[in-house]
Amino acid sequence: MKTASILKDLDFNENKPAVQVLLETDSSKEIRIAIKKGQVMKEHKTPYPIVVEIFEGSVNFGVNGESMLVRKGDLLSLEGNIPHDLRAEEDSVIRLTLTKADSAERVKGVADQKE
Repeated sequence: MKTASILKDLDFNENKPAVQVLLETDSSKEIRIAIKKGQVMKEHKTPYPIVVEIFEGSVNFGVNGESMLVRKGDLLSLEGNIPHDLRAEEDSVIRLTLTKADSAERVKGVADQKE
């Protein structure tokens, strides 16, 4: 058994979304993204499916150029190769589930991109 906490050692970065791997299993990676109000993750895509949970806050989540507001408690899934972006409407904590074949470094690279 493995355990992790989405709230323990939570740290927001003033300059960019903070990305941290919380847990890895044989089939998935659980990532926490702490994103301050106004921060963005520019349009990007992954070759693999993802699941996104808004754990705290609210985020404008864009898919193929259309944006929707997702709030605390909302879940969404995307198939691979779907362009998407996000902008925090308030300080937010996001849980991102990746397949084992995907890379946390790829997510960190997206967070590092400037507006």
